[in-house]
Amino acid sequence: MTSTTDANPDATPGTPDASGTYGELRAQLATLATEAFRPELAEIDRLSTEEIARIMNGEDATVPAAVAERLPQIAAAIDATAERMARGGRLIYAGAGTAGRLGVLDASECPPTFNTDPSEVIGLIAGGPSAMVTAVEGAEDSKELAAADLDGLKLTADDTVVGISASGRTPYAIGAVEHARARAPLTIGLSCNAGSALAAAAEHGLEVVPGPELLTGSTRLKAGTAQKLVLNMISTITMIRLGKTYGNLMVDVRASNEKLRARSRHIVSLATGASDAEIEAALAATDGEVKNAILVVLGQVDAPTAAARLAEANGHLRAALTAVRTT
Repeated sequence: MTSTTDANPDATPGTPDASGTYGELRAQLATLATEAFRPELAEIDRLSTEEIARIMNGEDATVPAAVAERLPQIAAAIDATAERMARGGRLIYAGAGTAGRLGVLDASECPPTFNTDPSEVIGLIAGGPSAMVTAVEGAEDSKELAAADLDGLKLTADDTVVGISASGRTPYAIGAVEHARARAPLTIGLSCNAGSALAAAAEHGLEVVPGPELLTGSTRLKAGTAQKLVLNMISTITMIRLGKTYGNLMVDVRASNEKLRARSRHIVSLATGASDAEIEAALAATDGEVKNAILVVLGQVDAPTAAARLAEANGHLRAALTAVRTT
C-alpha cells in the first residue's frame, strides 16, 4: 500500500493529503446527494433573514414526500420489529453525530410516552453519552467500537438493531448492522442516500433521499428531519402494534409529573366519558395506571380483574375489553 508521504514527498508525515486518504474520502463524499453543492444558494448569506427562512421552510416541506416514497419498506421494517418486540426483543438504535443523537432522543422518549422500561428501546451513539453534547474524535470511524457497544447489550435473536447514517457510509452505523446481522437480530439501515453501504448491509434498507442541503453537507437539516420522521414511525407504530395505545390515546403514558398526571385523567375521560369522581376512583384503585383504569370503568370490573385481563391480552386494552364484555 502506498503511503501518503510516498504519494506526495512534500506532505507532512502522518498527514493524509488530497492524493491519499482524504482524497479518497472527498471522492466518496462527492458522489453523495447529502454532500452536493448548490450553486443557486452560493450567495444565500446576502439575503434577508426572512428570505432565508422562506427558503429553509420550502426545503423542509419536501422532506415528507421523500419519506412517503419509502412507506412500504418502512412499514415492512416496523412489522418485523413489532413481531420481535412482542417476543421480548429490544429496539436498539446506533449512529454517530446527529444520527446518533436522534436515536438516543427517540429511545429516551419511549419510557414516558409508552411506559416502556429503559432497557426496551436503547440509543447508542458513537463515543458514548458524552458525545450527545461534545464531539468524540474518531468514534464514528470505528466499526469495532460499534461491535463492542452491542456486545455490551448481549444481543438476542429477537432484538432489532437500527443503524442510522445520513451518508449511509458511517463505519460505526455499518459496523453495528454488520455485527448484529451476524448474530441473528433483525437489522435496519436508515440512510439519506441511494445505493448506500448501510442499506446494503441491513435486511431492511431504508433509503430516504431528501436531496442536497441548504448548507452544503449539513445533514442536521433535511436529512436529520427525514431521519427523525422515520424514527417517529418506527417507535410509535411499533408501540401501537404492541398495544401501547387505545385508538389514538396514549394509555400507557407514565404519569411522572403534574402535566402527565393531568393528561392521564384527560385520557381516561376521553376513553370512557366518565365523571371526574369515577376517573379519580378508578385511577386510585389501579395505582394511576391509565390502561387499567379505563378497563375498570368500561368493563365494570375491579382493579385486580382488570390487571389479570390485561395480562391475558398481553397488554392490549381493546382485546381485554372485548374479553371482559363477552364473559
